[in-house]
Amino acid sequence: MDHTPTRILVVDDEPSITEFVSYALQKENYSVDTAGDGEAAIELIEQKPYDLYILDIILPGIDGYELCRRIRAKYDTPILFLSARDGEVNTIVGLELGADDYLAKPFGIRELIARTRALLRRSQVAVNASAEVSAGGIVLDDDAHTAVGEHGPIDLTPREFELMSCLMHNAGKVVSREDLLRDAWGWDFITETKTVDTHIKRLRDKIEAAGYNPQVVETVRGYGYRFKK
Repeated sequence: MDHTPTRILVVDDEPSITEFVSYALQKENYSVDTAGDGEAAIELIEQKPYDLYILDIILPGIDGYELCRRIRAKYDTPILFLSARDGEVNTIVGLELGADDYLAKPFGIRELIARTRALLRRSQVAVNASAEVSAGGIVLDDDAHTAVGEHGPIDLTPREFELMSCLMHNAGKVVSREDLLRDAWGWDFITETKTVDTHIKRLRDKIEAAGYNPQVVETVRGYGYRFKK
């Protein structure tokens, strides 16, 4: 049986933050490394990739946004942003770059642990027992991680794929923003449902760019979204 501990990299230029976070995560039996800047983080990642990245945005040299880009270019590993910058614009920027979650400073350690567990659980557990589903002229395969139809494949990020998978497996039914956050992303704390709207817009853009009708994802005002059968 594999007892290899889950490896987490915490990147922040404030020693008090890295010490606080790493101590709390180690108490949860995670293996934690820390880095004070983007260059040091890249050196550690090149030695051996991690299971989760917790990144500050404001870093000397390579900032958190650029570090996120470089990680996402190679890995589908979950990324959690920590930052004193709080607000819809900064949140959207981080999510557009491929981050999976966003936690503003100051934050409670219980919430950080919950977010960590949710992200790791979501990355390790299969999305659905039924691997393939078809709706709106698109066939989605959870095992192969592909979405394709008569116009060819749709290029999706891991987060966009999970969102589309949840919608397609519930095709014809309305799925609330809260349910999408829980079921597609594994969030235990529902703090910002506008996150879903941002990803839905990007998902529609990807669908349209691939030659399909973006309105296959319908908005149901006041509730959530529905994927047309």
